[in-house]
Amino acid sequence: MKGAAGAALAAGWSLPALAPIVPAVAMALRIPTRASAPGGVAITFDDGPHAEGTPAVLERLDAAQARATFFLVGEQVERMPALAAEIVAAGHRVAVHGHRHRNTLRLPPGAIAADLDRALDVIADATGVRPVLHRPPYGIYSWPSLAAVRARGWTPVLWSRWGRDWRRSATGPGVAALVADGVGAGDVLLLHDADHYSAPESWRATAAALPRVLDAIAAAGLAPVPLASGADLAQPSGR
Repeated sequence: MKGAAGAALAAGWSLPALAPIVPAVAMALRIPTRASAPGGVAITFDDGPHAEGTPAVLERLDAAQARATFFLVGEQVERMPALAAEIVAAGHRVAVHGHRHRNTLRLPPGAIAADLDRALDVIADATGVRPVLHRPPYGIYSWPSLAAVRARGWTPVLWSRWGRDWRRSATGPGVAALVADGVGAGDVLLLHDADHYSAPESWRATAAALPRVLDAIAAAGLAPVPLASGADLAQPSGR
């Protein structure tokens, strides 16, 4: 009985971590995975800024006059504040991905709160923007991290399609196919403009995939839309 009770407790504690792979959990926890703009597709990038990957992605977005959303890591913004500012100057939106790239299931509430506050301060100092959207490292929320995000008035964000572009085996065509084949209105696409926490040079597959992703969005009669606030997201109705 004790073993069963412990297993049930552990399952309940880790329930939010299932949200990226179990849509019903994301809905029940009211974590948006889709954009609200009619005919819009949100392209999002995690883990930057990155000295090579971010400029490569910005160049391709600019060529298509497309706007995206960058979920920034505070410790990387500290290293490259000018590059973070360049993202905003180019017309893109920024959001919080944490100060350090750590699994929130392994952090106590105090550490989570400190991480979020430091990330916000660093991003705001570099860009002049105080973001109100958040996506956790690895897409993994814990109960305390979800509560801390909402206590700050922020909106948690996940995704509806991902390119798995952090892998060593990722290729441009493969990433594009995963994230954009059959793309539809309201999709939130997850990509990475950095390799700080993934396979070395993996950002190159992302940069190579991006023109194909943008072409697929246009071919579907859709347009890229940036995410600035909870109003830009379709709010789940689950309880």
